[in-house]
Amino acid sequence: MKYTLSDFDYHLPEELIAQEPAHPRDHARLLVYNRESGEITDDYFYNLLNYLHPKTTLVLNNSKVEKVRLLFDNKEVFIVQSRNNKTVEAMVRPGRKFKLGKTVPLSDEISAKVTNIAEDGLRTLVFNKDLDDPAFKPHRHTPFPPYIKQNEALADEYQTVYARDLGSKAAPTAGLHFTQKLLRDIENAGIRKAEVTLHVGLGTFAPVKTETIEKHHMHSEWFEIDEETAGLLNKAQHLTAVGTTSVRVLESSAKEGRRFTSQQTDTEIFIKPGYQFKAVDNLITNFHLPKSTLLMLISAFMGYEPMRRIYDHAIKEKYRFYSFGDAMLII
Repeated sequence: MKYTLSDFDYHLPEELIAQEPAHPRDHARLLVYNRESGEITDDYFYNLLNYLHPKTTLVLNNSKVEKVRLLFDNKEVFIVQSRNNKTVEAMVRPGRKFKLGKTVPLSDEISAKVTNIAEDGLRTLVFNKDLDDPAFKPHRHTPFPPYIKQNEALADEYQTVYARDLGSKAAPTAGLHFTQKLLRDIENAGIRKAEVTLHVGLGTFAPVKTETIEKHHMHSEWFEIDEETAGLLNKAQHLTAVGTTSVRVLESSAKEGRRFTSQQTDTEIFIKPGYQFKAVDNLITNFHLPKSTLLMLISAFMGYEPMRRIYDHAIKEKYRFYSFGDAMLII
């Protein structure tokens, strides 16, 4: 069956959009869906170990969120990509103050020259100081998604406890529910973990604008599997992806016979209903936005009708949605 963008729409009451995480992290709720039986179980994330396959390997994305949102009184610069230590591609507000060829004063010490404006409005800016200059520090903020109120007090909560490699513009949110204790308990139970890196880009939040979803151009994201991780993945009997970003890495890199090699590359994989999974056996994920490519990925993994039923159930049972929201395990 061919699906259109409207098939992935649903109504979410605004009060179910989580504005802060559960405390402690692993006290988020956990919906467990069994694809074989169709059974839905309501539980809590700290009981995750009760549902993990005993021979699974957890695949975690260790990318760390960068403080790329720069706020200067009445101006904002959101760094999408750094070309070097002074030159960036950025979204800006208000756009009328960032005209081509103009040097824009941002603070007493910092200014930026606009050297290019792309068709989509993205500016190329050249700062008068290196980005690691201390003058930038008070202006750096965590790039929370637009549906979360800016609250720098929650910056540490918007990083996974295993975050290591700086580069993401948004958190790999399925991993936010893990605590160090829960990870130790999982390891003590004999379940291995493998860390990959995928730097989450702003394309994660890019809306799908075409009703025919096949016409949507998927965003590109850089990922890495190192040699040690490739070895772990090749020995794994069963793989549980933590988050859609880990799914993108595994499905982009798996060769015939579910073999993996060390690599650093970009992926534009678009996983939607009809996709045949090559690597992922089980999936831990959050509840995603309507009409998003992430919701399409989930539908591909569990089936379209089960996705509708589960989201209806989650709304009825008042699960918390999106980045700081509750979790789901699909087995």
